[in-house]
Amino acid sequence: MGAIANTGNKGKGIRSDCFVTLELTDQGGIHLQVESKVEVMYGDSIRKEALDILEFFGIKNANLTIEDSGALSLVLAARLEAAIKKLIPGDTCFLPAILAENQYTTAKDRNRFSRLYLPGNSPSLMINAGIHKPDGIILDLEDAVAPDKKDEARYLVRNALCGIDYYGAERMVRINQGERGITDLEFIIPYNVNLILLPKCEKPEQVHAVNDQIRKIQHDQRINKPVWIMPIIESALGVINAYQIASCAENVVSLAIGLEDYTADLGTRRTAEGTESFFARSMVVNAARAAGIQPIDSVFSDVGDMEGLRQNVIRSKALGFDGMGCIHPRQIVVIHESFAPTPDEIEKAKKIVFAFHKATEQGLGVVALGTKMIDPPVVKRALNTINLALKMNKLAENWRESYEQI
Repeated sequence: MGAIANTGNKGKGIRSDCFVTLELTDQGGIHLQVESKVEVMYGDSIRKEALDILEFFGIKNANLTIEDSGALSLVLAARLEAAIKKLIPGDTCFLPAILAENQYTTAKDRNRFSRLYLPGNSPSLMINAGIHKPDGIILDLEDAVAPDKKDEARYLVRNALCGIDYYGAERMVRINQGERGITDLEFIIPYNVNLILLPKCEKPEQVHAVNDQIRKIQHDQRINKPVWIMPIIESALGVINAYQIASCAENVVSLAIGLEDYTADLGTRRTAEGTESFFARSMVVNAARAAGIQPIDSVFSDVGDMEGLRQNVIRSKALGFDGMGCIHPRQIVVIHESFAPTPDEIEKAKKIVFAFHKATEQGLGVVALGTKMIDPPVVKRALNTINLALKMNKLAENWRESYEQI
């Protein structure tokens, strides 16, 4: 008997996944056993893919069992490769069977109202996540993955970045802390990731370490695409250093706060009112605004309380946040609707912009709307509101044309 490796998931409720048991032997060739819910339709293709992968890695003698619950090809490939690498350690090797089709990049200032967290070792949650239209999809390698599954999750996340259609959502990955996180980058930087979430960030040096590794990988593999960074502030020290973190690198595009870990660091508990985190959230908003990037709020953990979520988003928007995380697709619509400009906000912004434009045309040094004077910061906020409404298609086309002529 040789060494044995197991990867993947099986059991009640598991779908779109597989469980792989691989044993390397000294002789006897390949013995392959497949148990699949879709044996009649896909049994032959599962066997062929498995044998092709073994051949790709030069394995000639092995016992391989695949317990399939409807896994996509890219999932099977990730599970089998992870099992092989447990027994034959080496550099990550992207299998040619996985097509790198998700080549789009994202803008530094794009909307990030919502970002949907997905456990990095659960393919069933990844496959259709894009149809819910979040602004970002987070494939999570950190807290959502059990410690003994983190290595194999890397292969699945890598393949998912390339092989799953997210319908234009920004492809994000939350890496681990420290050296494990630096190693995570090898599995994601060459494979179409748009943004890295850096958890438990407390000082700029953590951002610099990630950027050093990103540049090294991009140089070695001749990659020339932007990779953005979103540090997550989750401790008292991180809050105090928020501006230094927010302003430490050009590719830092947003600053997020994680309130579960932050309140634990304070030795208190998170409440719906949020009085215990008001200081921290205000610090993050001010640090982000001072650095010219987006402040992003924490997740709302009660997925069944839609009204509570709506009130939370209203408070978040009032503090100055531009978006927040979500842990269930049903939260996305509420988040988008609540962060979007209201009709009253849009109408007021339109009046301010036109009043400013008219005063400028007439060479007036003072701009007024009714009895109120309008200063440059007010105009800037109005322009931001209108631009946001334009992006969200909340303005009529004829008004859009008028605005674009200004």
